Amino acid sequence: MSVEGLIGLWEGASTHPFSPAVGKNSQFAVGFILLLSAFIVSGIFAFNRSLATVPALGIPASLAFGFGAVYMICAVGVYV
Repeated sequence: MSVEGLIGLWEGASTHPFSPAVGKNSQFAVGFILLLSAFIVSGIFAFNRSLATVPALGIPASLAFGFGAVYMICAVGVYV
């Protein structure tokens, strides 16, 4: 991409400000719900360990825990 293209992209982006998918006021609720669901699903996964439950329970639980932890960290004011 040329310099002129980058300048045009920079100027075009100035008219469209960034708006996050989850607002600052709802980050705590989203993080709490994700963490709570992660603990529940990981508990179910702990009782039913098999190769079939890994994609059905293990992967969603780990994703919910990861995203929930980041949302809770951002909600309480620690920015990553």
